[in-house]
Amino acid sequence: MPVFERYLSVWVALAIIAGLALGQVTPGLVSFLASLEYGSVNFVVAILIWFMVYPMMVAVDFSSLARVHERPKGMIITLTVNWLIKPFTMAALGLLFFEWVFAPFIEPGTAGQYIAGMILLGAAPCTAMVFVWSQLTKGDPNYTLAQVSLNDAIMVFAYAPIVALLLGVTDITVPWETLVLSVGLYVVIPLLAGIVTRAIMTRGAPSPAQAEAAVGAFTARVKPFSILGLLATVVLLFGFQGEVILTRPLVIVMIAIPLLIQSYGIFAVAYWTARAWHVPHKVAAPCAMIGTSNFFELAVAVAIGLFGLNSIAALVTVVGVLVEVPVMLSLVWFANRTAHWFPDEERAIRRRRSKAQP
Repeated sequence: MPVFERYLSVWVALAIIAGLALGQVTPGLVSFLASLEYGSVNFVVAILIWFMVYPMMVAVDFSSLARVHERPKGMIITLTVNWLIKPFTMAALGLLFFEWVFAPFIEPGTAGQYIAGMILLGAAPCTAMVFVWSQLTKGDPNYTLAQVSLNDAIMVFAYAPIVALLLGVTDITVPWETLVLSVGLYVVIPLLAGIVTRAIMTRGAPSPAQAEAAVGAFTARVKPFSILGLLATVVLLFGFQGEVILTRPLVIVMIAIPLLIQSYGIFAVAYWTARAWHVPHKVAAPCAMIGTSNFFELAVAVAIGLFGLNSIAALVTVVGVLVEVPVMLSLVWFANRTAHWFPDEERAIRRRRSKAQP
């Protein structure tokens, strides 16, 4: 790995410090940037996510998407973890920690909001940032896009019923403008930009190999902008929430503990299942990352809509944002160093063909 990527965790730590300092030194600027939003979607963060996601979208080959069904295991793992396991383990951890473990340290009657915030996070699988984690683990961009697209389609129908079931209420108002706008800004627009870019670069290429070489050279050139977008996003997120972090550190730690257990636990379930099922690493890593990370924009928006801007539930979803980047970077590090545990694509194809022969 290039030196810049090898020490990415160091740059992220510096970005966290810079974000906290920015919130303290220039609160007016941070407030102005935070106000540039619609439907709880911040447009500055959206632009930075474009920088992160765009190189991955250029690498997407739509002709390969038609063959995704030939490798169903990654899809099965993703869907099972995201919709049949993750929301319920998050709810169970919320109950365990805030009804029992941390009950003496929180205000009476507030445990329900802590649990609600965790449920809102657990029921929303990642949409945009997973493209960054997939890229850092050399994931298959076509398969990652297919996984994200399928999860987005299910989320439209399943998010509200699952949250309603786990919260024990029947009237959950999903902020559809946030859901639709987030998918449009974080997936559709960069995807269209990637399609156009790829078409321009591959037009007139003498051979498919040369076309792929041109795409690879281009994505290598723009990849540093992806990392810079990630770092700038971290600076902004910690700048937006710096006051809360510095004034309520014990609460932040209490919220972070079950979120950390959930994140590493869900990754372990998905990753080891993929390993036991002989899923190639470039599919296994993104499939585990999708289940581990969260669609935090949606979770924050729903928490604010249900419980209010200054509610504990909203705070929990924000802490989920802050915990996610360091956690995901540690999992990227782990996934890259355990890639040899998994079969390569050619070996997996040969295994499937041999099983299919009479």
